Amino acid sequence: MLTVAEVAEALRVSRMTVYRLVHSGELPAVRVGRSYRVPEGAASAFLAAARTAPPAAAEQRRADGA
Repeated sequence: MLTVAEVAEALRVSRMTVYRLVHSGELPAVRVGRSYRVPEGAASAFLAAARTAPPAAAEQRRADGA
């Protein structure tokens, strides 16, 4: 389990951003006392789910061999 500060450092975002992700349900977390703990794999799973596909034009250029 990682602290909010550790997740923020790993994702290179602010602690407040991590809290927003936790409160919105986008990042799973467990409340321990007054703090939150995030499962170790949750941050990497969040990043994998958040990846965007390359723009269609770039994909077309690659398919054309340009």
